[in-house]
Amino acid sequence: MASKMSMVPMHFTPICATLLFLSCSFSSMHLCASSDHLVPGKPLTPGNTLVSDDGTFALGFFSLSNSTEKHYYVGIWYNNIPQRAFVWVANRVMPITNLSFAMLAVTSSSNIVLSEEGRILWRSNSSRSISSSPATTISAEGTLENTGNFILRPLGNSTILWQSFDHPADTLLPGMNLRISHKMHPLQHLISWKGPRDPSPGPFSYGADPDSFLQRFIWNNTMPHRRSPVWTSYFLLGSYTDNLHPTIYMAVHRGDDDEVYMSFGIPIDSLSLLIRMEISYSGKVNILSWNSNMSAWTALYTQPAHRCNGYAYCGPYGYCDNSGTAPTCKCIDGFEPKDDEDWINGRFLEGCHRKKALRCSGKDGFLTLPGMKIPDHFLLIRNKSFDECTVECLSNCSCVAYAYANMSTRAIDGDDTRCLIWTGMLIDTEKCSERGENLYIRTNKLSGSMRATNILEIVLPVLAALLAFICTVFIWICWFRGKQGSKKILTMLMLGDMDSNHELADRKLDLPLISFREISIATHNFSDSGILGGGGFGTVYKGTLGDQEIAVKRLCSGSGQGLVEFKNEVVLIAKLQHRNLVKLLGCCIDGDERLLIYEYLSNKSLDAFLFNAARKSLLDWPTRFQIIKGVARGLLYLHQDSRLKIIHRDLKASNVLLDAEMRPKISDFGTARIFGIDEQQSNTNRVVGTYGYMSPEYALEGIVSLKSDVYSFGVLLLEVVSGLKISATSPITGSPNLIAYAWGLWKDGNLRDLVDPSIVESCSPDEILRCIHIGLLLVQDNPNARPLMPWVVSSLDNNGIELPQPSEPSYFARRSYRIVEAGESSVSNMSLGTLEGR
Repeated sequence: MASKMSMVPMHFTPICATLLFLSCSFSSMHLCASSDHLVPGKPLTPGNTLVSDDGTFALGFFSLSNSTEKHYYVGIWYNNIPQRAFVWVANRVMPITNLSFAMLAVTSSSNIVLSEEGRILWRSNSSRSISSSPATTISAEGTLENTGNFILRPLGNSTILWQSFDHPADTLLPGMNLRISHKMHPLQHLISWKGPRDPSPGPFSYGADPDSFLQRFIWNNTMPHRRSPVWTSYFLLGSYTDNLHPTIYMAVHRGDDDEVYMSFGIPIDSLSLLIRMEISYSGKVNILSWNSNMSAWTALYTQPAHRCNGYAYCGPYGYCDNSGTAPTCKCIDGFEPKDDEDWINGRFLEGCHRKKALRCSGKDGFLTLPGMKIPDHFLLIRNKSFDECTVECLSNCSCVAYAYANMSTRAIDGDDTRCLIWTGMLIDTEKCSERGENLYIRTNKLSGSMRATNILEIVLPVLAALLAFICTVFIWICWFRGKQGSKKILTMLMLGDMDSNHELADRKLDLPLISFREISIATHNFSDSGILGGGGFGTVYKGTLGDQEIAVKRLCSGSGQGLVEFKNEVVLIAKLQHRNLVKLLGCCIDGDERLLIYEYLSNKSLDAFLFNAARKSLLDWPTRFQIIKGVARGLLYLHQDSRLKIIHRDLKASNVLLDAEMRPKISDFGTARIFGIDEQQSNTNRVVGTYGYMSPEYALEGIVSLKSDVYSFGVLLLEVVSGLKISATSPITGSPNLIAYAWGLWKDGNLRDLVDPSIVESCSPDEILRCIHIGLLLVQDNPNARPLMPWVVSSLDNNGIELPQPSEPSYFARRSYRIVEAGESSVSNMSLGTLEGR
């Protein structure tokens, strides 16, 4: 797509650029150094640099390659240090190959652009626009600050249009923020270099746990490589390095955009100290300080320091003992190696198992393990004292351990306590030499006589009590049938049989149970005047509950969306929290009635605007582009950032709701599928969803994966751009559907003909053509060729990412892949052209 974008005018001829390069030694940037400003009309060319006001940092062109075919980059480095250390690189993905024609310039659109022979390799993509009267033109300039931050501002204005600190590479500098929550914006990560002389993005990344900013991770691609200790405070002095340098601090804070950020640095009186945090190409996070006496960078902190403290190296219920000189794996007290031979031979992956099973007798106690890095996969219980945290674990037979900490400062959410409990296996635990905390392991405390008791003396009373309990419950249900108390019991019993589905069900589900009578009053006895929509599942009504407007989905008794789908949506969506997902407020079960209560969104569904000739003009291009990006972020959350890996399976325009500000929210999770952490694809005999939005491999073979949703999003993206339904044929002469029409225009180079006429005046050609290009990549026939949602979100936000060429979709190309399960036959050479939208 870079070739389709507007070109930056060349201010230097190739001959002049070459002479300039020869006159200013490329290895000695300071000889032709400029000021700290990059201004319009004066691009930065090879051989010249920007230098910060205090001389600490420089920005310019560089190459690290020793080969004849060199790659060149634009980056920022420490200016006066002989051992050059790069802290930021602009064009990591697209290097410069012909240095004579390269330049970095501020454009008339208030962007910083790196080009080579007119081809755009990287651009800043300013998130804010400059408003001015038609008679005036306001320009912008780039400034390299003393902090190492490269900032784009309007001339004579302090407003920040763009800054390099918002787009980290592999390095975190003092005062630089790394986003570790994702309410409105995606998480930020440090991305390693691919090699010591290759700054292109490598496999390792560093950032926060998507579900909690209490801990940070190093990932190797998508697999955890190293996990930090869980923070015992929201402000750390010295982190784990205060024995080496006590002035280093690490903190988290909430920004103006309501997101949480982490940063590190040094006090003002130590500003002369040069310090940086980096993730290396080998997967280590280092905090480095420049030692002028040794003329070298020295490591104050390195993790992982050895194999033993890599993620889950010692297996379940094992821990890495770092307290001695030689770190080694051990079993937690009360556990023993699962495979003695493997343990002796230094293979610890299988970990340990409990010597004696827990009985949850009511007389359990806890074994205290001091100085531990506590395990992963914890559940945070807010606003609990130490004693309340202990009782929380004791009262839950699934709880195997807990940990507690009083924060030294009040947390950003107002809670100065931290109670963590574990209900599954304990994984990735360490014994720390310092700064560890207490981990309390649940144990049996049984007397000698109890251990000798005959098993029947234990089992028979338990069975009798269980039968009595069951009888009592059913009598209670019959006695109080129709009342709120009985419905709550009935609802929890109905949800209880879902425990085996990837640990989906949670018996402490925090979801209000609303009586049928309350809902009937709220909807005026389900008045026809309050109907918002309907389908095969039932009808959706508008209502008012208290002072809040609600939408009530009333499932009809003969609905294809039955008990399984109802429970799936109730339990699943209650666990999801994202600004681009619809919020479930409560549920109700009363006899044959099953109702779901949602937040009411005043603009209803996207299709009510998109495919309505009278209303589609209300969706201008900026609004549509924000809808596209919002749905993409919601889908990314489902696929990657939520604790559960979720495939929606029915993403379409009617399942995207719009709030009063036209912000999109994905809805209808009745057919969603939950995948295990390591599960990539699955087969199903029950294909659900809407034809036209289904991927070929799912519709024809029942193969479901993350790529199924990716395909659906690609169809939705093309619909939003064109204003046409996937099954539309009347305005598309000779094309069976929208995908076929889009592909034909792509081949002919007439993609602008796909754009909805109602947005031609408001659209950005670069953005809209890029969206169509991405949409065609997402609807490719081969699922292996479709990108995943992290790439999609990044590509929508960053025009500097180069897009590959799409292949013909299934309506044109014969299917070149073959996925065959045992006992099944392959379906190939088939077209989806005859399928119609629902």
